[in-house]
Amino acid sequence: MKAKRISKNKKIRPTFFIFCEGETEEAYINYLRSQYRLPIEIKVRKKGGDINERYISNFKSNHTKHKKDETFLIYDSDVPEIVKKLKQIRNAELLLSNPCFEIWYLLHFQAQTAELTSAQCILELEKHVHDYKKGVLNVSLKEVLSLNKDEAIKRAEGLEVGKNPSTAIYALIKRLDAVK
Repeated sequence: MKAKRISKNKKIRPTFFIFCEGETEEAYINYLRSQYRLPIEIKVRKKGGDINERYISNFKSNHTKHKKDETFLIYDSDVPEIVKKLKQIRNAELLLSNPCFEIWYLLHFQAQTAELTSAQCILELEKHVHDYKKGVLNVSLKEVLSLNKDEAIKRAEGLEVGKNPSTAIYALIKRLDAVK
């Protein structure tokens, strides 16, 4: 007769479900997954207008549930109609970046309070990361993201949410830090 398996009292951690719109966000979330070693599930939707509560619910139904699971929507706030639709999704925290996700990277290098376009944001970032490409995190950028995380959080918290520039990505980082 087979012996009954006895649990080793392992603590089950909540899953962080991340829904985002592009490869830059996906690369960063994969980086976070490797740094924090927490259950992070990412689903990329190229078009933000395609995401809704039903889509999120269907995706999450294929995963083990935990009462402390959290859902985040990481999108740029460049299309007001999509932002309006995303705000209607219940049980998910909306983390917007204005003008684009790269503002989060830029805040790891410098304070940015002046309004800028997505193209200007990337140009500013390229002053620090000479070989920057959307959707790719090279070794030097990963190092700065790790070393300057706390400074970037302070800079982001000092910006007005929804205004240009701003990002709420720090809220996810703080949650990951709290769980780890």
